[in-house]
Amino acid sequence: MNVAKRAQPISEKALIMSGYGINSEMETQEALRRAGMASEIVHINDLIAGRKKLSAYRLLVFPGGFSYGDDTGAGNAYANRVRNNLWDELLEFLDNDNLVLGICNGFQILANLGLVPAFGRKYAREIALMPNRSGVLECSFVTLKPAVSNHWTKGIERICCPIAHGEGNFQCAPEVLKRIKEKNMICFKYVREDLSPAKGEFPFNPNGALEDIAGITSEDGKVLGLMPHPERAMEFTGLYDWPLQKELLKRGLSEAPVRPGLPGCRPGTLPSESLNMQFFRNVVGYFGKRD
Repeated sequence: MNVAKRAQPISEKALIMSGYGINSEMETQEALRRAGMASEIVHINDLIAGRKKLSAYRLLVFPGGFSYGDDTGAGNAYANRVRNNLWDELLEFLDNDNLVLGICNGFQILANLGLVPAFGRKYAREIALMPNRSGVLECSFVTLKPAVSNHWTKGIERICCPIAHGEGNFQCAPEVLKRIKEKNMICFKYVREDLSPAKGEFPFNPNGALEDIAGITSEDGKVLGLMPHPERAMEFTGLYDWPLQKELLKRGLSEAPVRPGLPGCRPGTLPSESLNMQFFRNVVGYFGKRD
């Protein structure tokens, strides 16, 4: 099996938030490293104390996990800690040409902060990630399809990601949904393996999310909230059906699977990574456009 090629780090650096139950920092850091971006994992207390400055970074990531045990609502306590201690610094960060990414618990934090949808850059809470329709924690793989073409989705036909959440059911008022759709802010949707709409059906839509929404951006496109975890399946062998895909590839049947297009999909060869890495290369590529 080929070893994934490591890109040369670009000058911009990412800040990966940590602390109080966030647990996907290392996977996120590795995904960014492979895509070519240096990063630091920073505890929120170090930002609050001024030992680290948000202004020193270009990408801010709120990773997945269960911050504060979701005891006061998923992502709510962590969002309040940010709002009460780092709000002015965060607003300054958003004023510049930077990006913010929230994955799973990070999406919940963004929603509570109002960083998405942020119509007119007014940071009010207008969406919610409600308890899953099943009423239980869902851990599985889902297929996502871009719903819009932008710097987050460039070159992506599909990605296949793990999920691990109890509150991922995207909901909002009809008028908010109307504005989100009018402004093309739905970034990823849950779909079936053949890329046809999930239409709310479990397990393709794992939580009952309104209109199969898995991730949305802010109105200006600089903030993305995404429920599934692309960083938890960077490797080809991290995909749920990799043994099947392996055998199809070995037999030269790379066009037969419902998920063609894996890197290195030449007959008789095996890819070293999953399609999910394209997502992180897009994130890094946003900054590399200046080079």
